[in-house]
Amino acid sequence: MPSFFVFLRHCFRRELLLSFRKRSEWVNPIIFFVSIVVFVPLGISPDERLLSQLAPGMVWIIALLAVLLSLDSLFQGDYEDGSLEQILVSGQSLYWVVIVKCIVHWLMTGLPLAILSPLLGLMMSLPSEGYLPLIISVFLGSGSLSFIGGIGAALTVALKRGGVLLSLIIIPLYVPVLIFGAGSVNAAVDGYSISGQLAVLGALFSGALVLAPLASAGALRIGLNN
Repeated sequence: MPSFFVFLRHCFRRELLLSFRKRSEWVNPIIFFVSIVVFVPLGISPDERLLSQLAPGMVWIIALLAVLLSLDSLFQGDYEDGSLEQILVSGQSLYWVVIVKCIVHWLMTGLPLAILSPLLGLMMSLPSEGYLPLIISVFLGSGSLSFIGGIGAALTVALKRGGVLLSLIIIPLYVPVLIFGAGSVNAAVDGYSISGQLAVLGALFSGALVLAPLASAGALRIGLNN
């Protein structure tokens, strides 16, 4: 057991160091997220009533696309330099490696998006009642997006240009997260309870945390054996 925790600690430390060295991989989605939200009022309408109606859905759609933007490189670097093959040969569990990589991806993309979401909601005239639900929903939902996205990243890791295929695989799986994420903000703005929507988001995240790494690890083994 001690060696297992040492392995996890080294994996987590390694992923954080790689993320900080490759700043563009997590800075670009944040810049994309902010830029699109800034341009929406300019391109659609500056009317506050219209923007307040569009804000929950627009912020969530942009957050989804921002997370998707950074998924292509989730396993690509380790696949190209042989790290994944070495882990498989060494007998270490790919399941836990996938969990660590997805958690770090979540911390580097989902957490900044959750922190920035109230400011961007303010720019889109989101009522104040929606700020806290927006933070919580983006925080929980982005975790699900990272883990579910890991499945698509693992399936396309052996492809040279798998970005389009990755989007086609993953976007349909993102629909429930998008519906309940935006729905929680809309419910809060309309004065309804958001406990149901947040409970569903929590359940989706729990299921993705446990089940998605199994699928991702299996897809990585198939890619490494081909």
